Amino acid sequence: MDQVFILVFDNITSPMVLFFVLGVGASALRSDLEIPQAVARILAIYLMLAIGFKGGATVATNGVEMRLAATLLCGAALSFLTPVIAFFMLRRTSALPAVDVAAVAAHYGSISVVTLAAAIQALTQLGLQYEGYIVAAAAVMEFPAIISGLWLAHRFAKIEHSANGSLVRHVFLNGSIVVLVGAFLIGWISGAEGLAEVAPFIVDPFKGVLCLFLLDMGLVAGRGFRDQGRALGASEIGFGLVMPLISAGIAALVAVPLGLSVGGTALFITLAASASYIAVPAAMRLALPQAKPSIYLTMSLGLTFPFNLTIGIPLYIALAQLIV
Repeated sequence: MDQVFILVFDNITSPMVLFFVLGVGASALRSDLEIPQAVARILAIYLMLAIGFKGGATVATNGVEMRLAATLLCGAALSFLTPVIAFFMLRRTSALPAVDVAAVAAHYGSISVVTLAAAIQALTQLGLQYEGYIVAAAAVMEFPAIISGLWLAHRFAKIEHSANGSLVRHVFLNGSIVVLVGAFLIGWISGAEGLAEVAPFIVDPFKGVLCLFLLDMGLVAGRGFRDQGRALGASEIGFGLVMPLISAGIAALVAVPLGLSVGGTALFITLAASASYIAVPAAMRLALPQAKPSIYLTMSLGLTFPFNLTIGIPLYIALAQLIV
């Protein structure tokens, strides 16, 4: 238990988390501090590119294992099934309309790349290695949750959605997946030599870019919770804090037979416990315009993201150390 407290303290006093807190505080004080949307998008692309490239280079160095396919299949299954669990939990405890519950559930089945980036940085500080193909698992875990959420909305909220190719195109070709998978493949092809060539761009500035991006995330989360927090009740707030722990527990059970390292297990658990606030909100706006962004975005970004960033990641690392 002492180790958990040490991990939590080290995490919440890290520069990345403190910059997030700065953003939340500035927003709460109604500061005019603002990072332009175009800059924030460039920072997000950089983070996904760096994570993907380093993951691909690691796979190229260590080789392909059978565990890669098993990890991808398990990740996809978790992404599809977690929204079902989330839907029925929130449906029983909340008075939200079924369409909003389905949209929220989809967010908790998908993943947050920035949470993954923060977890990778925490592992780096602890000197823990991880399997590079976990990055591929992150890409695979993006979209099954969207499909699951749409099915839940169709089944329980009687929401009809178009079967045209626009949604399918958005799900499989959204920017986050394209950059993450593309950079992973490039890193895999170019290997360690390619990583060494671009290290001054991909490796060295990573921490600083992550700090800047989390400052922006703090500003966004603070504004969302300040302006839309009143739309959430105790049930929704409780769900946003408890659901990551439930997902982490399920992922830990799945991770044990996969034979991942401590670092790989921690990242797999972190992915399952995170909630999307980029890919899924965009898909929900397209496919479920009836759902309220003020609810699903505030829960994923205003509640679950800061919880994972400050307390969740150290807990998931400690859990991985316990079970591996």
